[in-house]
Amino acid sequence: MIAVSVVTFGLAWWLGLYLLVRDPRKPLLQRASIGLLNYALVLVLPVPPMLLAVSAVAWTGVVVCWLPVRYERWWRWSALPLLVAAYFAPFVVLVPLAAALVLCLRLRRALLGAATILFGLSCAVVAVDVLPEALVLASAGVDLLVFGVIVAVADAFDEGEAIRADMVRSLLTSAGLAGVFGGQVALFLDDRLLPLLYGTVAAAIAVQVLANPLALLVDKVAVPEVAASRAELRDAAEALPRRAPLDKTEFVKLTRRALSNYGDLGKLVASPLTELPVIDARLAARGASDQPLERAAELKSLLMESILRLKPRDGEFGTSDEWRHYNALYFYYVVGIRPYSMRTKREDLDPEARRALAWFVNQVPERTLHNWQNAGARLVAEDLSAQVVS
Repeated sequence: MIAVSVVTFGLAWWLGLYLLVRDPRKPLLQRASIGLLNYALVLVLPVPPMLLAVSAVAWTGVVVCWLPVRYERWWRWSALPLLVAAYFAPFVVLVPLAAALVLCLRLRRALLGAATILFGLSCAVVAVDVLPEALVLASAGVDLLVFGVIVAVADAFDEGEAIRADMVRSLLTSAGLAGVFGGQVALFLDDRLLPLLYGTVAAAIAVQVLANPLALLVDKVAVPEVAASRAELRDAAEALPRRAPLDKTEFVKLTRRALSNYGDLGKLVASPLTELPVIDARLAARGASDQPLERAAELKSLLMESILRLKPRDGEFGTSDEWRHYNALYFYYVVGIRPYSMRTKREDLDPEARRALAWFVNQVPERTLHNWQNAGARLVAEDLSAQVVS
């Protein structure tokens, strides 16, 4: 029984950290990670099983990420009251889970709906307290793991990335480290050493999954002058297993994603667009080595050239309709201004960029800018396609 508990804990802990590291800024991944990490802690800490309510609320938070914005607002306002109510009446979490199930069915997400049903049944059993606690927690764990994998696959699809090789590599490395260090504790295991076993497994998995963020933190303290360069190289190495085959039917989507990662060579390495034949020709023409970072740099140059071809010839900056696609792509992705972010302040902008920033803030709604970026991405994709054909 202890072996099953350790394995279940390790899987939930690993998958929760894995989702969080993929992109800690995404609410989808944040909430899925919270659900899995909370389950892992409920499994090993002396807390009541009703704290599975945190995982249930996090689950519904993931579902609303695939719904219109109004559902997101409802979830944000109701999450905390639901958690408070669930502490006194655990069956309360069945209400949002039922709503999530209905929404899953409306969206025709059968697998997610099935997982929601099973997890809801586990929560119902916890609420009425009719089955052994170990059986209930194990059942909920299976549902959460399936749920976490669904989220990882969906996020990779949205990013235009492959997921299987990267996930298997991370899982095998984490399992190996957990086995090496946790196995030493297990050899002398008794009841007093059980917390040490869980702690050792958790630490081993965390060190592996969080290796890049931890290395960046150490670099910033020990070698700050090269910390950014080392981080870029690490990101490039991590991105290689995520590179998906080039699917020309998804060319516009891939171009949009590459533009979003314009300032990050490490993430551009994962773009299937780095496999374009035109990049082979450009590398050969300048005698460059066929390396992932070289390909990413060449893709960045191609994107820049395509964006510049959208620029009208009647001046350095304008706000007429013919300027909208160039402005939406160049100033947002290349210059890196974020007109609607309160956390981003740039003091190094040139006069043109300052004018563009003021224009975006005062005259261009955020939704309009998003539409212009989508249209501009289609134009850039057409330009890249023309170069491939030629």
